[in-house]
Amino acid sequence: MSSFQIKGWITAARPKTLPAAIGPILPGAALAWSKDSFKMLPVIAALSAALLLQIAVNIANDYFDYIHGIDTPDRVGPTRAAASGLLSLKDMRIGMVIITSLIISIGVYLIYVAGLPILLIGLTSVISVYLYSAGPFPLSTNALGDLFVFIFFGPAAVCGTYYVQTLNLNIEIILFSVSIGLLVTAIIVVNNYRDIETDTAGGKKTLAVVLGKKLTKFEYYLLIIIAYLIPPNLVFFTDTSSWVLLSLISVPLWIPLFRDINGRVSGQALNKTLAGTAKAGLLFSVLLSLGIFISV
Repeated sequence: MSSFQIKGWITAARPKTLPAAIGPILPGAALAWSKDSFKMLPVIAALSAALLLQIAVNIANDYFDYIHGIDTPDRVGPTRAAASGLLSLKDMRIGMVIITSLIISIGVYLIYVAGLPILLIGLTSVISVYLYSAGPFPLSTNALGDLFVFIFFGPAAVCGTYYVQTLNLNIEIILFSVSIGLLVTAIIVVNNYRDIETDTAGGKKTLAVVLGKKLTKFEYYLLIIIAYLIPPNLVFFTDTSSWVLLSLISVPLWIPLFRDINGRVSGQALNKTLAGTAKAGLLFSVLLSLGIFISV
């Protein structure tokens, strides 16, 4: 494999988005630990599947947005492998087949461990990877991308990780999964906010295109605020340990990001805001998980 191809695969995989796959696994593992139900192999399998699913959806999005004429030289976001010619379409198709095969292999193990609920999550996750950008009604092109991200990087990933260890769910993990899902969704909101003009020109109807800039800003603020309200409400209304309030230490990271979204920056400068949103969301997940872990 040439250095050109290696650069292409790294570009297609979008490494900066991978915290979105790691963050949801941590609370599920930590809460299982607090219930004396932690199991290393299922957690490693869940993390591997989450990372591969994230990479698969990135490659598929790169491939199909190019095929549909959405990614053009005018895009203000990061370089795309197909549009820039870093990878051939044939190579990308082969890559998608290989990654999907790996995901299915891991899924077979997790189904063996946890049964039919994981089969349902696994099948819908793999199908949605391609429905996100492909098919007659692509989710990302019809204002459903935000909902897709919330479901699969929030409840499905967080609750799924907890379930493969414990074979049950509770209100804590469900609400934690909502927080994580909202923060991961905020990443795609920044991405789509940045691309409103080019997506509109390319016929890509994201939720940001539908809402417009003003309401997309409001969506971003609302996602973050609700996510951060969940831990203190769990502490106040249930017997959840106050250690989960460690997650609130990450609040200052959002202040400059709120300013960016409020109009301080635009265009390519929002790529830094996108990366900052991913990092702040991951720190929230790490601190939340640490709080759960030390509350034992």
